[in-house]
Amino acid sequence: MTTRGALRRTYTWIAAHTPWSAWAWRNTAFAAAAIVPTLPLVLGSALLVAAPGHTPNLLLLAVVGSPLLTGVQRSRFRSLLGLDIPPVVREHPWTTARGLAERLRSESIWRQYGYHLVAAPLVAAGAALLVLAWAAGAVAASVYAWAWMLPVDEPFGPPTGWQAQYDTITVLGALLLLAAPWAAAALTRLDAAAAAALLGPNRARELERRVEDLAESRAGVLDAADLERRRIERDLHDGAQQRLVSLAMNLGIARATLPDLPPEARAVIDEAHREAKEAIEELGNLVRGLHPAVLEDRGLDAALSGIAARAPLPVELTVDIAVRPGPTIEAVAYFVVSETLANVAKHARARRCSVAIARVTGARGDLLRIVVTDDGVGGADPAGGSGLVGLRKRVGSVDGTILINSPLGGPTVVTVELPCGL
Repeated sequence: MTTRGALRRTYTWIAAHTPWSAWAWRNTAFAAAAIVPTLPLVLGSALLVAAPGHTPNLLLLAVVGSPLLTGVQRSRFRSLLGLDIPPVVREHPWTTARGLAERLRSESIWRQYGYHLVAAPLVAAGAALLVLAWAAGAVAASVYAWAWMLPVDEPFGPPTGWQAQYDTITVLGALLLLAAPWAAAALTRLDAAAAAALLGPNRARELERRVEDLAESRAGVLDAADLERRRIERDLHDGAQQRLVSLAMNLGIARATLPDLPPEARAVIDEAHREAKEAIEELGNLVRGLHPAVLEDRGLDAALSGIAARAPLPVELTVDIAVRPGPTIEAVAYFVVSETLANVAKHARARRCSVAIARVTGARGDLLRIVVTDDGVGGADPAGGSGLVGLRKRVGSVDGTILINSPLGGPTVVTVELPCGL
């Protein structure tokens, strides 16, 4: 069964690559179509040699006609090969003086000239040889038919004893017909590669532009997310949290001013008052986790002082920032310190911790450097589920870097650098 399948695949492959297959004729038609767009170049070169005085006019015609010729070549690739070569995006149309000046200053127009003046003539010459090969192969392979149509006694008929020579010519013609499709395919691949590299936009420039667009889009998304967090924080603080505070106050007043209540009712009021205070505390923690108001109002120093004060171990905080970074970087720095201190309290078994934040100038420009050091047991592993994976993702969201040095036995040093350009 396997042998039969292999034979079927071999037969299918041979049938798809015969001289009369669609593959052969498509590549041949595509290659032959390359001859027509080069005719204006041949005519212009001939006029340039015959009439050197018309050189300025011919150069102006080449500048004006290049976009049209490029459009013709793109249409050839799209119609006959199904290859869509994207055009180079311009700010001004080529029919205006500003557009012409823009094109003459652009490197893409010179790459297009390279295709039209070098690659296209070479491809056209190869296409002409290919058409000649098809014609010569067809004539040579059918030499017996020509000999049959021209009797021996005719002036142009075959000479006596011609059979051996015609056998050789027939074999050579058949080999030429078998080789022509592969030559057409090779010529098509070369033409497609040259056109993709020279007629379309610069791939490196396009990738660079896309990276810049993605960076701008991501910065916009981060700013929008930070703005939304601040809005939710304000809504919770000014809405739900104030209502809970009012509820707790009313329950406290009721407990203090209604001494004659039955014990069951007083127990219900006491429980409701306790739950209201716990809800206020949980909501406060949630609000601080979203975006602490003190961070926006007073900056990192004040916001991180609150975190250090609430930490279950002594934290030495040093903040040296002459100019505040952007709100997105401030928010990331706040959450980085908050999560790192939470990891220290949960896993490190440390006695004390230090946090140093400074704005420095490094190889990547203006940076906000955060160094968190603890005297714990060390051995922090991002793969161990210690929260460091989320820390890496948060730092990476703004193109920051994080370095974790945590040998067994400690100390553990977490160094984070955030670009201040965002």
